[in-house]
Amino acid sequence: MKEIAAEMAQRPDRGEVATYIPELARVDAKSFGLVVIGAEGHVAAGGDSETLFSIQSISKVFTLTLALGRAGNRLWRRVGREPSGSPFNSIVQLERERGIPRNPFINAGAIAVTDLILSGHRPREALGDILRFMQFVADDPSIMIDEAVAASEQRTGFRNIALANYMKSFDVLENPVDFTLGVYFHHCAIAMSCRQLAMAGRFLAHLGRNPSTGLSVVQPESARRINAIMLMCGHYDGSGEFAYRVGLPGKSGVGGGVLAIAPGKASIAVWSPGLDANGNSHLGRVALELLTKRMGWSIFGA
Repeated sequence: MKEIAAEMAQRPDRGEVATYIPELARVDAKSFGLVVIGAEGHVAAGGDSETLFSIQSISKVFTLTLALGRAGNRLWRRVGREPSGSPFNSIVQLERERGIPRNPFINAGAIAVTDLILSGHRPREALGDILRFMQFVADDPSIMIDEAVAASEQRTGFRNIALANYMKSFDVLENPVDFTLGVYFHHCAIAMSCRQLAMAGRFLAHLGRNPSTGLSVVQPESARRINAIMLMCGHYDGSGEFAYRVGLPGKSGVGGGVLAIAPGKASIAVWSPGLDANGNSHLGRVALELLTKRMGWSIFGA
């Protein structure tokens, strides 16, 4: 980890930080952190591994987990499981497919998943459930929402507002659009370090179970399916490139974080806020490619 972090510190190609969310535009593009947590709980870290960052779309992995636990296969009546091949905030496919988002990791799909979690609850209750789940899987009650980032997203989230209203017109959303979007913007604004994020992802590396406590988070079948969707859809229209180069299930966020899963071996979190053209961490992908090659962790073989 320290070797890779040192190599990344020397790279001149760092990508560009997200500017459409004003709070994210202020983040130092030189930051880089990497943490790997193995099956026995051993932690290997490099770089800015304890610095908090906005996890953004990585939260969609955990809202999907919650929604599957509550609705099971009924979830798939509202959202598909196929790669989009389009930008994460595209409205084009929604029009062609009558308001049903292509998968749970594009923005429209995550808004639909959030709406399911919200149903039967007040927004504050639903958001509390999501935050407590994040704290539970990370075994860290200190994890909180960055209110400045959430407010920044609400002020500038016009595309997401359009997506939600379009889905509402097809009755894909059950709740008031403002309520659903309020919960969505806030769970995307959860702040975590690489260490906390890698801890939170451990259940996906070990068939739905936390290997340190033995506690089951989800059934093994659900863990496998979440990993499958991460592999196919976790990096938007860069998902194929990520699978080709890294060979692990992964989920990115425009805050520069990536959660990657080496099934049976490790949970990995990397953070580098500079993004590529598809909105994924540029050095995050480079570092994970180096890691999987050196460790022989690609699910497609060494």
